[in-house]
Amino acid sequence: MVKIRLRRMGAKKNPFYRIIVADSNSPRDGRFIEEIGTYDPNKEPSQFKIDEEAAKKWLANGAQPTDIVGKLFKKAGIVK
Repeated sequence: MVKIRLRRMGAKKNPFYRIIVADSNSPRDGRFIEEIGTYDPNKEPSQFKIDEEAAKKWLANGAQPTDIVGKLFKKAGIVK
């Protein structure tokens, strides 16, 4: 199954994340299919950027977002 999830980047105790599309069997920071956005929880308020067209394409193809990515999609207005 294909998942839309977060990939951890950044320094120790200072993370930021990339929103990626990956096979569910791939490791968290391992191989991925496509990068569709970024998420920085350290900013106040937290910042995120998502390529809406790519996200909608992957959702239409059956990719499942994780809980946090699903919340980000709701904030961005991609999913209701």
